[in-house]
Amino acid sequence: MTSWFPRFGRNEVNQRLSGAHQVAELDGVLFWSAALLLLFGLVMVYSSSIAVAEGSRMTAHQPHFYLIRHAIFMVLALVAGAIAFQIPMRTWQSWAPYLFLVALLLLVAVLIPHVGREVNGARRWIPIGFINLQPSELMKLFVALYAADYTARKLPLMKSFRHAFAPMAITILLVGFLLLREPDFGAFVVICCIAFGVLFLGGLNARIFALLTVVAIIGFVLLIWLSPYRRDRLFNFVDPWKDPLGSGYQLSHALIAFGRGEWFGVGLGASVEKLFYLPEAHTDFLLAVIAEELGFIGVVCVIVLFGFLVHRAFAIAKRAHTLEKHFAGLVAQGIGLWMGVQSFINMGVNMGLLPTKGLTLPLMSYGGSGIVANCLALAVLLRIDWENRQMARGTALSTFDTAPVGRHRTQRHPGGD
Repeated sequence: MTSWFPRFGRNEVNQRLSGAHQVAELDGVLFWSAALLLLFGLVMVYSSSIAVAEGSRMTAHQPHFYLIRHAIFMVLALVAGAIAFQIPMRTWQSWAPYLFLVALLLLVAVLIPHVGREVNGARRWIPIGFINLQPSELMKLFVALYAADYTARKLPLMKSFRHAFAPMAITILLVGFLLLREPDFGAFVVICCIAFGVLFLGGLNARIFALLTVVAIIGFVLLIWLSPYRRDRLFNFVDPWKDPLGSGYQLSHALIAFGRGEWFGVGLGASVEKLFYLPEAHTDFLLAVIAEELGFIGVVCVIVLFGFLVHRAFAIAKRAHTLEKHFAGLVAQGIGLWMGVQSFINMGVNMGLLPTKGLTLPLMSYGGSGIVANCLALAVLLRIDWENRQMARGTALSTFDTAPVGRHRTQRHPGGD
């Protein structure tokens, strides 16, 4: 008779089943980093906007105007994110080209008179009721999906200039042309980083990428040099104190806010710069108000939370590639690049390390389209992580079911039976 003797008891079985159950949970670091950034942003948007809202006729002198709208945007964004989380990644991949086309059509629509809304010389918004849709924010997410789908389909051809690089370059140049017509140079920079970053991480030839980098630098320099207002911004960034009451006004007051904050800040709600001195305090220059009210410690907390978020995005991407889910892995990398690059540029602008650009701080700054797009992206990222864990859980259970048979059988005695 053949005997079977599994080498593990009830305790080990329970441990393995418990481990399989834990695999099904979401990434806690990613979830709580994003949640803290959203909640922190809500508090700071209120703190930085209360004086402006109370003193403006456009807000009917309501001090809670921006707080209420931002809270509504957050609720809409969380609902949209909850819905997006239910969509499998294979569905996102099948939708990717169509979503990209929709975003492209919206970029065209925003340039049409009486369709797009112009604010401060820029036409970037499409009014929809009480919401102003900003197509460039949606394009950041959809270009990450499209670039990931494109790269996943062309993995065997990624060394080819004609088959891999050229079609994507032409597509992004078209997007760039539309964005520069608005103009929205900052969004163009972020979208380029997402698209070509995904191509590079997907295996694009290193020489082609190096050539692209050189061409991109030359192109950006020409775009800045040939545009008087961009050229002025560059010179003002080098020395904002040369014209502190004119072209260097915004940056000089942001630097004053950082200087006043010192280590621990002047206290929540006690900022002076937000009192009609620092323009766009609740949008592009939210970090300057954080620095003034909460000091160096507050700024470091924001940087650390974004660091955790970007790190987890790339860790999730690595796990997806290990499981041979290349589209999902590339999407996660694209989202990580988006959050990392945009937050870095915004922080650099606030600190005077980069020229002034109209880019918000992801998950924190006031703006409906930005918050919705950010939450959609994080929902997709959490979905990738969830699918990774489900696949790993299935593997663990499969190993549990088969291990006693495959590895713990006793040897038959010679002449057995």
